[in-house]
Amino acid sequence: MTQDNLVTSISVVDLVREIAQALVDEPTAVDVETVDRDESTVLKLRVAPSDVGKVIGKQGRTARSVRTILGAVSMKLHHRYTLDILEEDEG
Repeated sequence: MTQDNLVTSISVVDLVREIAQALVDEPTAVDVETVDRDESTVLKLRVAPSDVGKVIGKQGRTARSVRTILGAVSMKLHHRYTLDILEEDEG
């Protein structure tokens, strides 16, 4: 990954983190991890168990909207970004 791509990836991570923090009740629990693949980057989003529904939204609409934004960013930056929302058990 080049220096420009690294800076861009950090910016995309910040974008997803900011969106998620605006949606949830526990913004300090938001964590975004990147996993680089050959020609794409997977963003793994973790939130507090009680906030997972807020990030996904009714019928997945909120998650779909965030993925639409990532699609636009992917086109602009010529690098594919995908979003995985990780659900973890509370206990």
